[in-house]
Formats: sequence, C-alpha cells, structure tokens
Amino acid sequence: MALPQPSDDRTALVTGASSGLGVHFATQLASAGQHVTLVARREDRLNQVAEDIRAATGITPLVVTADLSDLESRSRVAEQVASSGRWVSILVNNAGLSTSGPVAASDPEAEVTMIRTDVEAVAHLCSTFVPPMVENRTGAILNVASTAAFQPLPGQAGYAASKAFVLSYTHALRSELSGTGVAVTTLCPGPVETEFGEQAGFTEEETHLAALRYLYVSPESVTSQGLAGLAGGRAVVIPGVGNKVSAWSGWAIPRRVLLPLLRSQHPAMQRGA
Repeated sequence: MALPQPSDDRTALVTGASSGLGVHFATQLASAGQHVTLVARREDRLNQVAEDIRAATGITPLVVTADLSDLESRSRVAEQVASSGRWVSILVNNAGLSTSGPVAASDPEAEVTMIRTDVEAVAHLCSTFVPPMVENRTGAILNVASTAAFQPLPGQAGYAASKAFVLSYTHALRSELSGTGVAVTTLCPGPVETEFGEQAGFTEEETHLAALRYLYVSPESVTSQGLAGLAGGRAVVIPGVGNKVSAWSGWAIPRRVLLPLLRSQHPAMQRGA
C-alpha cells in the first residue's frame, strides 16, 4: 500500500516537529512532494524548521503551535488545518516525552504531562483525523511507540506503559481500518541520538552507556524505515537488529526474570543506590 498521493487539498501532519525525529519525518515527506503541517510547542523552532524545509524542497509548511498535553490546544490543531483548506491524509504521531526515576521520587505533574502527551494526544488526533481518511478511502497513520512498549520498565514505568498503549491501540486501529484504504503502522525505535534523553532527565554519561551503543540507529534511518514500513503496509517497524532482539526478549523472557535485570541495569534506578 503506497502512501496517499500529494495533492493541494491534502497535508501530512507531523507532531513533535520542532526537533529530533519530527524534523526528519517532515523533511522526508516534503521531499516526496507532500505538503506538511508542523506541530509542536516551540514556535521559534518550528519556524526555523519550516524555513529549512522550504529552502530544501520548495514546500512551504503550515506551522501550528500547540501544547499536545492540553485538550484545548490539541483541539485547535484541527481548526487551523481546516482553515488552511487542506485535510490530513497522513498523520505522524511522533510527539512524545519521558520521565526517569522511580515512581516514589516522581513529580506528579510531570508524570501526568507525559501521559497526556504520549497517550491522550495519540488517541485524540487519531479520532479527529481518521474519519476523513475513511471517507476519502485513502490515508496513512504512523504512531511512534518505542521498544520500551514490549515490557514494563522500572525507572521509566509511565513511559513504557504509555508506549505499550500506543502499540496496542495502533494494532487495534489497524484491524479496524482493514479494507478502508487507510494504512496504519507502529514505529518502535530504540535509542536515537536526539534531545529525548536529555529532556527525560538522563545525564550525557547515562545516554551514552557503552552497553547501549549497539542499539543506536540514526534519526534519518529511523524515520525513513518508519515511512517505508507505512508505505509497505507493515504493522510494526523496529529499526536495528539489536532493537529487534530487545523487543523479542521483552515479549519472551518471563517477567520474574526480566524485571529484576532491567531494574538493576537502568541508570535511573542506580542514582543514589
């Protein structure tokens, strides 16, 4: 199943488009001729990304500033897209964040913000933009989860649970939309060189542990594999052999064996130990 064809009345909407994977998703889609809509909180960063994309591809993106952890702000995304005269034919739910550390030492507000961004926003935007795709018999949805989705993760309990939701939700959505002309894929990256680790509260040393280096895949490769998998009709894309092994292990190893090992190795659980 190919991606929807570019058209003046369509747009590819990418959340979390001000940095990291979101920039690469938007750039690659624009390079393929898709009109793109960039959604994130940081307007100055979005405007710079939009200018870079325009200079590189000739596509002028629509910039939508929104806090995806806020219901009213999310609702305005659809309004601004509609006012541009386009409908969303490709949806990339890329925005996401994590906290780190044990729940007993967590910031309640940060935990809720994470869940609203990683869980609520995915469901809200899918339920908003899927109906026109079904009506038009064409569309594509790429929901970005993580290899953390395949097992509980002490030290990032809320994040792994949120990504498990995304994986389960997207599998179900894919089944519901079978035969409608709408493609649905979950992208499950492992570690990637972006701002994500720093924003989650990891130190530079923790994000560059030697034991994790074999899991890293470049952002360009992660996004290109995700979009290729979406175009190819794949259910789940896990970039990198090491990450495929990690995901399989998360499913296969008994929890009573796996969880103590993950707890002992997670850097956020080692602080103050």
